[in-house]
Amino acid sequence: MTVFPDSGARRGWDEDDIGDQSGRTVLITGANSGLGLRSATVFAERGARVLLACRSADRGRRALDEVGARARVRPELIPLDLADLGSVRSAARAVTERTDGALDVLLNNAGLMGTPRGETADGFETQFGTNHLGHAALTWLLMPALRGGRDARVVTVSSLAALRGRIDLRDPHFTRRRYNPATAYAQAKLANLVFAVELDRRLRTAADDGEVGAPTVTSVAAHPGYTTTGLAGSMARSHGHPVARAVVGAGARVADLFGQSARIGTLPQLHAATAGEVRGGDYVGPDGPGELRGHPRVNRPPRRALDRATGAGLWDLTAELTGVTPDPA
Repeated sequence: MTVFPDSGARRGWDEDDIGDQSGRTVLITGANSGLGLRSATVFAERGARVLLACRSADRGRRALDEVGARARVRPELIPLDLADLGSVRSAARAVTERTDGALDVLLNNAGLMGTPRGETADGFETQFGTNHLGHAALTWLLMPALRGGRDARVVTVSSLAALRGRIDLRDPHFTRRRYNPATAYAQAKLANLVFAVELDRRLRTAADDGEVGAPTVTSVAAHPGYTTTGLAGSMARSHGHPVARAVVGAGARVADLFGQSARIGTLPQLHAATAGEVRGGDYVGPDGPGELRGHPRVNRPPRRALDRATGAGLWDLTAELTGVTPDPA
């Protein structure tokens, strides 16, 4: 069971506290911009072999050049579109082959925020399908490779939006209820967190049952607080209606003005992926008031994220929708 201390990581934990990562292989989704690009750069600077999983080939190559200029081990590009389960399966096969079945860190970082109503290639609501279903399927498909790694970790990035999230297991794609971009985003980010917690439960149960290799994989969640990443600007550009684009754009400018830098916002997920004191089921976020900004510590997840019925229901629904066999079973 996860213990929620009054203060997790010591105040002031920073990139300088990350030890040498030589010999470790790290896969980062959405590694071409924002938190993903910063995470890739930090891991590469410290000697890790970094696999950049990106949807856009052009942006991926630019990120590859940028990270490669500071890397001690040449980074590699993995084509991945989380909104297409065929692409997710292909990426998982490519990672397994390139790593010889040994992956040390899976950083589920990519995400869409507040997009207009749409569907993924498989007919899922865009934000739920991309942010949650794509990452969940990728995690399950890569679990054998993670078991082949050393003290492997799955770090799933959530958001403060999860605090207001509700997961409707009967209507996750808003086919019956009215679609709202913010509501859909909150549901997807809560799903990220619920999945991370449920994965931790399943890994612990598998370990208790004596399943070989289960204790070597740790599931952790993180969130960046209120951080300027460029995600808000992308959200604004995704809206075709001029009024909607203007409203969302104004919010993006506020985020750019008051949000903390990507360098600081990346610290929680880097802490979750590297710090020795991290335990399965931890939720790492900023240590400032309201978890809006600051250096990383272990925080208490919202109560909904800890609900066992919700976790089990989401786990089963995810398996049904993706057609991927859950691992651990």
